[in-house]
Amino acid sequence: MTIEFWTPPRAIVLVFMFALLAGMPHPACAQAGPPFLTNDPGTPGEANWEINLASMQTVARGAAAYQVPQIDLNFGVGDRIQLTYEIPYVIATSDEQPDHGAWGNGNPGIKWRFLDLGEGNWQMSVFPQVQTGGSQVARENGIAVAGPRYLLPFEVTRKIGPLDVDVELGYYVAGHASGERIMGIAAGRRVTKRLELDAEIYDDHPNGSGPHTTTLDVGGRFKLREGLLALFMVGRSIDGFSQGQPLYMGYFGVQILLSDYGRRWTTGE
Repeated sequence: MTIEFWTPPRAIVLVFMFALLAGMPHPACAQAGPPFLTNDPGTPGEANWEINLASMQTVARGAAAYQVPQIDLNFGVGDRIQLTYEIPYVIATSDEQPDHGAWGNGNPGIKWRFLDLGEGNWQMSVFPQVQTGGSQVARENGIAVAGPRYLLPFEVTRKIGPLDVDVELGYYVAGHASGERIMGIAAGRRVTKRLELDAEIYDDHPNGSGPHTTTLDVGGRFKLREGLLALFMVGRSIDGFSQGQPLYMGYFGVQILLSDYGRRWTTGE
């Protein structure tokens, strides 16, 4: 006997997610970006570093991929520009093949927040990135794809009632690999002086025969000390993954914020 579980429409899930977060006390102070897939228009600030070091897992029936570590480096140039480089070391496992490990695709990029009407008001950015090609070993083992591909995303944030809401829309322009459309929306708020909780719906739609995946993710950030935050997120596909198999994911790491270190290194102060 086959048991089928009802999957709620995305709109219902989204409304429920926002209602849950809106019911929490305390003022809003949330953002997208790590540990979530959706990005926001925020930048570290002049000569500041934001370093995210994490383990990210994606698990489906019979296969899994572990990014250990996932390295995400961000440096502020002025108040509205961010230089980024992200790369994971991926361990791929399968019931039918031996485990494989290799560095995945690198993702250098530059974010520019071209509109900033102040805290809680409209902010918008563009964040073009280049997905560099993976090594031959990584491509043969399904860990990386050929490159380059070019990601052209647009981010917008706005406070809506008690929530900070972030939206990202983007498209991978096909280079040596297929095109791919991404859409994400994240919302959340600070619930204590040290704890922030957020939720996200993220939709990834490759062209061609690749799996179309929509995930619902929940998580947040916890301030351990000044300049050091714990990042956590868990999620699950809500529209199935490749022939109806569910996809589970998780992100656990730390965020290191270094203020004014870039200026000190370059000036010797």
